[in-house]
Amino acid sequence: MKHLFRVASLSLVFLSFSMMSCKETEPSISQSQIDKLGISDVTHLSAASKRALDWPKDLGNEWFLDFQGLKPLKGDLAYEEGVVRRDPSAVLKVKDTYYVWYSRSTGPTQGFGGDIENEKVFPWDRCDIWYATSQDGWTWKEQGVAVKRGEKGSYDDRSVFTTEIMEYDGVYYLCYQTVKSPYVVRVKNQVGLAWSDSPNGPWTKSAEPILSPADNGIWKGEEQNRFSVEKKGDFDSHKVHDPCILPYKGKFYLYYKGEQMGEEITWGGRQIRHGVAIADNPKGPYVKSPFNPISNSGHEICVWPYNGGIASLITTDGPEKNTIQWSADGVNFNIMASIKGAPHAIGLNRELTSEQDPVQIMDWGLSHIYNSGDYQSIMRFESRKIREHKAIGEKGNLK
Repeated sequence: MKHLFRVASLSLVFLSFSMMSCKETEPSISQSQIDKLGISDVTHLSAASKRALDWPKDLGNEWFLDFQGLKPLKGDLAYEEGVVRRDPSAVLKVKDTYYVWYSRSTGPTQGFGGDIENEKVFPWDRCDIWYATSQDGWTWKEQGVAVKRGEKGSYDDRSVFTTEIMEYDGVYYLCYQTVKSPYVVRVKNQVGLAWSDSPNGPWTKSAEPILSPADNGIWKGEEQNRFSVEKKGDFDSHKVHDPCILPYKGKFYLYYKGEQMGEEITWGGRQIRHGVAIADNPKGPYVKSPFNPISNSGHEICVWPYNGGIASLITTDGPEKNTIQWSADGVNFNIMASIKGAPHAIGLNRELTSEQDPVQIMDWGLSHIYNSGDYQSIMRFESRKIREHKAIGEKGNLK
């Protein structure tokens, strides 16, 4: 693929420190490059100009898009005071009906300062996974619970949330985050799995988690302080979040967000990275890739197949946030575009493919919005491709 070796985007300055700290040989520059990049003096090249000279000659904009404002849904997924609906899964179309799964809870959030056993520490605390259906993607009918929290003492007895859906060989798989009580600051989230022969259930849950945090960090002291550590451990030593399973090259790739014990604030914000675990069977066992972490940034997982590889939308946290990246092998990702205004917790419309257009799958889908600190609702996003720009009445194309 022509963009395989793209390693920088138009608006980011990361990975440049080593270039600025050592003596370099001036690159060979053609007149066309000087003209295209607007270089004033080839004997005085800034670090930015040197990076630009390394860009591919066919640098295009087929990965570039602009997200429009979120729009409210109708029916049962319209905002409802007192109810949390958030983190929509991908949208699947089964025959003539759209399906979506999501986290659902009720009541306000008290945080960690009160009665942990009986109150609610986050909006996604005390959730079950519900689902809804629609004929047009706008008006939705809530169908009820798909996956409930487990019995007391089980690994998922406190909350099941932030789910993603995969259909494979006529079987539907829901992967999701789990929390076991008590929900304290240092609790270690895991990933569960449920499957069914129908999008309407019933669902069979895995008896044990299919993915857990790395067990190689060391907390400092007994106080519930997640920033106090003796050893941080791997990038996912505290939590594994936002799972998404894709069938890929005869195996199953479980992409997830890792949170590290003693998480820091860095020059890109929160220290969040993504990882992948791979299995021969949708139900596992999943083995974490030795190449983890596979991103330097990100938050919610948003991945899709394209051109024999995997594309990923990276948002919210880290020095590479607000980029779309692509990997030929599902592990080693390079930046393809810098974007802005991406919605949170995107639920892709998997009815749309990206076989020709790498970002067609994001023409529309679902997201969520914070209506208040206590309550969230699911919304619809749309995007547009930016292929040219010109003033009103101006002739000619600028691509």
